[in-house]
Amino acid sequence: MLKSNTGSSVQPCAATAGSEAALKAKAGLDDVKLAFVYGSADSDLKAMLDGIKAELPETPIIGNTSFTGIITPEGYITGDQGFVGILAFSDEDLDVGVAASARTEEGPRAIGARLAREAMAAAGKRTPPDYFYMVASPAEEEFYLKGITEVIGRVPFFGGSAADNEIAGKWWIYTDKEIFQDGCAVAFMYSDGELVNEFTGAYHETEHVGIVTKMIGDRTIAEIDGVPALKKYAQWRGMDADYLKGGVLLSESVTNPLGVKDRLGDLVAIRHPMNGNDDYSINVGNKVVEKTAVIMMQASVDELISSTGDTLRTLKGKMTTKPAAYHLVHCGGRRAGIGDRLNEVTDQIIKEADGVPFIVEFTFGEYGSVDDGLNTCGGLMLSFTGIGK
Repeated sequence: MLKSNTGSSVQPCAATAGSEAALKAKAGLDDVKLAFVYGSADSDLKAMLDGIKAELPETPIIGNTSFTGIITPEGYITGDQGFVGILAFSDEDLDVGVAASARTEEGPRAIGARLAREAMAAAGKRTPPDYFYMVASPAEEEFYLKGITEVIGRVPFFGGSAADNEIAGKWWIYTDKEIFQDGCAVAFMYSDGELVNEFTGAYHETEHVGIVTKMIGDRTIAEIDGVPALKKYAQWRGMDADYLKGGVLLSESVTNPLGVKDRLGDLVAIRHPMNGNDDYSINVGNKVVEKTAVIMMQASVDELISSTGDTLRTLKGKMTTKPAAYHLVHCGGRRAGIGDRLNEVTDQIIKEADGVPFIVEFTFGEYGSVDDGLNTCGGLMLSFTGIGK
């Protein structure tokens, strides 16, 4: 039977913080098979991991840096000198294989395929996992996923992209064996237990929709309906396009991002406008292709807050077995938009978790799947996962 526990620390010494969090997380667990670890980009991560490994010497570790903090049953965990949180699992019937790689010249798709083979081997398996977790740097997530899928087929996944505190590229990805800034890591999980993922932006569609008529690369929308993208977006918002240039667009679009529907209409994957460029193009957080319809979405800050409790409640309703743990990925951009009202999010999640161990990380990209749709990467989203006993 799957069991889980969480631990956290804000000790100023990173090694002490790691060992303290690990000691808490392993309490009551017989044989820890996997530890999800989320820390601060401002911490000495090697020291933090050394402290964790001192308490969990044989345990596969996977994780990344989280934007500003984490949430556990203890509350919102953050600190001026760093923080760390761990969600640990034990189950005699759970097999896990972790694999990781920094970005190399072979490219993300080839790396993804290689990681899939390495993760199966690490688990002592030759077959695809029942589900898997992925973390990548915010840039090429979809291509790592393509490579993984080429090897194992359509297998449900969950996870999110590494983040830092300043949105300055200072994020890190790590396992018990390595640390890097640009690349990908996966944990393949073999279990008869239930895994349910609820992946949503929890935004409303508006009547503003247009066709992407020109792209620059994979993540820069140049034109919508033949109009410079930033001008079209500003028109939809009733705002001045020049005001939205630069990083202003990032914060202004948290309550009004763009969305693209999947082929069945079951999911609107959010595309967060990240930067308004001088040529009135828009950098977005995930891949977009020409001749795709983009919809302006909408949600108030009140709705961003309430969506966390609502989404966890929906997830619980979809599970057919008693949950042993919740792994909750919450977009860092949403967290920034919520600001000093984060305590309302914390209170809702603790209430809905109802004693089940959980951890919330704040990411710069979210991954999940919906019904029979393909695995998907998005931004400004919630990827809430329940793992059954």
